[in-house]
Amino acid sequence: MVGTLLGSVVTHTFQRLASRRGELFTRSEALRRERITVYSEFAAAVEDYRHGQAERWYRKQEEPEGEAFLASRDAAHRLRTAARQALYRVRLLTDDREVVLAAEWAYQCTRDVSHAQTPADRDTRDVQARLAIEEFVSHAAPLVR
Repeated sequence: MVGTLLGSVVTHTFQRLASRRGELFTRSEALRRERITVYSEFAAAVEDYRHGQAERWYRKQEEPEGEAFLASRDAAHRLRTAARQALYRVRLLTDDREVVLAAEWAYQCTRDVSHAQTPADRDTRDVQARLAIEEFVSHAAPLVR
């Protein structure tokens, strides 16, 4: 009888440990998938915003108060909002300060593209924004592997 009782206690303990390990794995895998989604969405949103900022800059050079500029400015504002929302999701999903800083830098560099004064300045800012997005992806990648 003592042996049966001891066997039951040991079995129960091992089942609880196995169950807990399974729960931790499931949670970890769900977090990894969520990070893949959020990080990818952020990179895509900032890339779209970068293109919108370039379009805005070019339309402003053509005709600063023209209809094409106003439309591209409004589109860039919508893209900025989408990028900012994606940035908030990145902040909510990670504790890694380097990933958050890289995301914020990518957003900031992209925002600054439309403030360029010359074509060369616009090109430099655009390259800096693209590199900042790639840097974000490099920092985020280890968290999803």
